[in-house]
Amino acid sequence: MKYEGKAKRVYATAEPGEYIVEYKDDATAFNAQKRGSWVGKGATNNAITAHLYPQLEAAGVPTHFVRRLSDTEQLVKAVTIVPVEVIVRNVAAGSFSKRLGIEEGTPLTHPVVEYCYKSDALGDPLINTDTALSLGWATEPQLLRIRELALKIRGFLTPYFEQRGVRLIDFKLEFGTLPDGTVVLADEISPDTCRFWDAQTNEKMDKDRFRRDLGGIEDAYAEMLRRVTTEV
Repeated sequence: MKYEGKAKRVYATAEPGEYIVEYKDDATAFNAQKRGSWVGKGATNNAITAHLYPQLEAAGVPTHFVRRLSDTEQLVKAVTIVPVEVIVRNVAAGSFSKRLGIEEGTPLTHPVVEYCYKSDALGDPLINTDTALSLGWATEPQLLRIRELALKIRGFLTPYFEQRGVRLIDFKLEFGTLPDGTVVLADEISPDTCRFWDAQTNEKMDKDRFRRDLGGIEDAYAEMLRRVTTEV
């Protein structure tokens, strides 16, 4: 095992350029201050990510994904993670609403791209690109490419989910670099990393059900998997 995070384990393989990612059933919120788990969570997130990443590749977004290996495992390209997380917001929600005093659910007239320093110990604090450059967390070309890819991913995912009766409120992305320096999408796209609201009812269909003790978390994740894999 190379690494164990809050929701995944990463294992080396016989190939130096490939890792195995195992999705766990563990759930955390508020920078791991709240913890829980439910059966099938890892398998659901693995299935959703494995369904979306090849489609993003086809849409021109390079990713670390190679193939799904089992219910909870996938083979990925080994990357060096850029310690700058990206949040893309379509609608005001969560910390954005709280921080700026904007009512949750308020549509944003322009997509908002935010950056955080990837550090559990510090609570993933908000940063700007100057901070990332000054402290050597990313280069200027990397940051430009990351923003370009983040908006390209938004351009694919927003209508994809709309067609399946889901509003994509916001989502978090992580990127890594291949040995040749190519920036690729890493991590996952799932109800753990996105806010999904039902297009008709605005019912939450993501990890906010766990964060806010809303109940029905297993059903919400299962419904998102059903919708993601529905052909339209």
